[in-house]
Amino acid sequence: MKRSFNLFFFFLFLLPQFIWAQVREGSPPNVLFILVDDLGYQDLGFTGSRFYETPNIDKLASEGMVFTNAYAASPICSPSRAAILTGKYPARLNLTDYIPGNRHYGPHPNQQLASHPFKLFLDPEETSMAEAFRATGYATFFAGKWHLGETEEYYPENQGFEINRGGNHTGHPAGGYFSPYNNPQLPDGPEGEYLTDRLTAETIRFISEKKDAPFFAFLSFYTVHLPLQGKAEKVKKYEEKRRTSKYEGPAFDQQNGTFFKNHQDRPDYAAMVESLDENIGRLMHALAKEGLDQNTLVVFTSDNGGMASSNLAGQIPTSNAPLRTGKGYLYEGGIRVPLIFRWPNNIEPGSSSTFPVTGTDLYPTVPDMAGSKLRPMQHLDGISLKPVLTGEKLDVRPLFWYFPHYSGGLGGRPSAAIREGQYKLIHFFETNESELYNLEKDPEENSDIGKSLPKIKSRLANTLHQWIAEMAVKLPFPNPSYQPEEKR
Repeated sequence: MKRSFNLFFFFLFLLPQFIWAQVREGSPPNVLFILVDDLGYQDLGFTGSRFYETPNIDKLASEGMVFTNAYAASPICSPSRAAILTGKYPARLNLTDYIPGNRHYGPHPNQQLASHPFKLFLDPEETSMAEAFRATGYATFFAGKWHLGETEEYYPENQGFEINRGGNHTGHPAGGYFSPYNNPQLPDGPEGEYLTDRLTAETIRFISEKKDAPFFAFLSFYTVHLPLQGKAEKVKKYEEKRRTSKYEGPAFDQQNGTFFKNHQDRPDYAAMVESLDENIGRLMHALAKEGLDQNTLVVFTSDNGGMASSNLAGQIPTSNAPLRTGKGYLYEGGIRVPLIFRWPNNIEPGSSSTFPVTGTDLYPTVPDMAGSKLRPMQHLDGISLKPVLTGEKLDVRPLFWYFPHYSGGLGGRPSAAIREGQYKLIHFFETNESELYNLEKDPEENSDIGKSLPKIKSRLANTLHQWIAEMAVKLPFPNPSYQPEEKR
């Protein structure tokens, strides 16, 4: 009798796993891809923030795998987004700056170099990740910031997404974060409705209606990009929190007219982060309510590092400290981003990986996890992270960045970079000089070790320049309008 009793509970324990195995075999997983705008690596509780509160995102991280060396493919939004959707480096796409960049203004007299024209759209000749999913029977949905083309022919509905809610040419919410939105792709809600809430509601509506086919939902929040507009009650909460917080050192550092923020202390930005977090909670609750949470792969990341510098100190939202600088730079603060993968029974909860990854890896990874056929001729510059996500290992390969522009008021300069293993080299085109860092020992990039390791510096520099040649890019050239400071 006792043996029969034990066998009953043994099979009772195995039954859900057996049923789940059958469901996985017959049902391709849904995909919910969440992209946040300008969210810094240090902006979340689980990555170290002590001022911002993100319990729902922290919970998401605890339920899946976190990549602690994840990078955006660019320190600026449009190129990074193009890399995610195509699996190609911005250099290969010739889409290397935000759209439209500074083309309408020309190089500034204080800029030593000028850059060549780049594409002002995501080329329809590319097979986007959405098109790849759609070709395999997935329903596809987009909500939020697009910023990958100035005219409608390049909008999401012409790049593989059946539904588009709010995606157009703008890089920030044209009407702000409260309705009316001044967005032709998103009808206004009730006066005062919050944009982050609305985009989440649109995504939840799509999820609840798409039970007859697997879905690929790409939720691209406008938040936490400028303008800094949080809900009043949350702003008030963080104003009180700031009054009781203690900070060491100066609030800002200044270099050549650019201010760098050292502390996370802005109540309006903290309020925006909290609203983001609440909506991640809403999404996960909706998946569970619809019975879809067990068979939905959730990906969460950002398009570049947090905005931590400006020529106007009052406009700086956040700090990436201890990482160096932020958006618009190839230092860690500008390109390192949070990255979470969650899929119950397929990705071990509470796991993490130090394997260096970049935005071009997301295209091959997501369809591979979903069991779809890969397109190696499309996602040329990415690799599938499925082995890492399922507990195996991958060989380390070099990662590359090419940003031949000045990042405007942020202060960044034309540069390129390579990371291989623990070493990272940044090359600056103005001076034709490079800096070398050991990121395992010095993630803050405080100590340039190029002079003490000349062979490593030379090897990485050669590899970087070979890659630049392979990309067939046009390098920055002398600015004919340049006027040295003493002549201005």
